[in-house]
Amino acid sequence: MGKYTLQDNIALPELALDVGAHLGFCNLNAVNWAWLELAGAVLSHYLVDQQQRLTALLNWFYQDLGFCARENYFSVEAADLGTCLISKQGNSTTLATVLMLLAKQLDLTLEPVLLPGYTVLRSNLGGTVRYLDPLTGHELSRHQLHVLVRGELGNAAQFKSRYLKTVSVQKLVTRMLHELKAGCIVSHQFEAAMECCNLLLQWHSDDVHLNRERAFIAEQLGCIKVAAADLQHFIDNSPHDPVIELVKMQLKELTEHAEIYH
Repeated sequence: MGKYTLQDNIALPELALDVGAHLGFCNLNAVNWAWLELAGAVLSHYLVDQQQRLTALLNWFYQDLGFCARENYFSVEAADLGTCLISKQGNSTTLATVLMLLAKQLDLTLEPVLLPGYTVLRSNLGGTVRYLDPLTGHELSRHQLHVLVRGELGNAAQFKSRYLKTVSVQKLVTRMLHELKAGCIVSHQFEAAMECCNLLLQWHSDDVHLNRERAFIAEQLGCIKVAAADLQHFIDNSPHDPVIELVKMQLKELTEHAEIYH
């Protein structure tokens, strides 16, 4: 896996497709053609009335094309945008991204909202704000949005207004990378998971929790020195973190393990 640098000038879908191809999850030519075909075909649904245009887009996307949630929801395949474009199956983030980009082709604005553990889309037509579930295209009530938050954070979780803030494309791609990383770990694709961490650290170099995650992945790959260096970085830069004592124990065990096999 060669060196890849994330761009600060982010364009979708290009960046996400490039990343997926770099990680080995999709063929770049195939996914680019899939996107161009969709982007051209959606223009036939350009109606004068904005609400009718959005309704036509949703019907075409979910009913005619059959975009839906992937059964293996937490897999790499669900989290990779290129695979989503070709298979028409994804998770909330990849489906939201495709739908957002197709809406843009129709001069409609759908904005990503990153709830804890779930991505939704915000629509504002004629001053009426609605939130759409990217898995189905259905409108979500405030109660349903709260249910999604509670499903991720627990039944006692409060619904905070900041959860409904729309986010930048960079934050959307960041979530996509985190979900790709999680899918890689679940399927034991540790080299790709390591590269996801490396890419995330390009944008979020001060996130010491990424170093701790990378330490775990490096240990699975047998890269003990890398793992120890990341754990030490976490300890040095986050001395008051609630898990600091656990991390110190992990580093001690890792060091002792390395000495035994040295």
